[in-house]
Amino acid sequence: MKLLTRGRYASRMMVDLAEHSAHGPIPLKEIAERQDLSRKYLEQLIIPLKAAGLVRSIRGRRGGFVLARKPEKISVGQILEVVEGEFALVYCVKHPELCNRSLECLSRNIWVEITDLLEKYVFSISLRDILNRSALPRPSP
Repeated sequence: MKLLTRGRYASRMMVDLAEHSAHGPIPLKEIAERQDLSRKYLEQLIIPLKAAGLVRSIRGRRGGFVLARKPEKISVGQILEVVEGEFALVYCVKHPELCNRSLECLSRNIWVEITDLLEKYVFSISLRDILNRSALPRPSP
């Protein structure tokens, strides 16, 4: 499975919002600069995140974006699902009807199990967890 750019960038943007939430609304320009990402790309990603109720926009001179929920209530899985769609290693995991071999395919079961494990894991990691992990000392190589 390959995580798409949309998922990686949306996750970075959401972690940045969580990390700087005490400063009030954050303009996308600031996030783009801190994360070394395209503001235009972030503008595209913020739309579905806002529609899903993960972020809110604040208008005005000191406007920008804020998390719509506490960081511990937003999971990496939610972010990925919003910007990338269903979470599955292969399409037949969620849509067996699209594959004419899904009933007899012996390997499909392993893809279902791996997808379930990964899905449970990414939905168990919150933005707060990520922030807490970044505060821990990193082991030296």
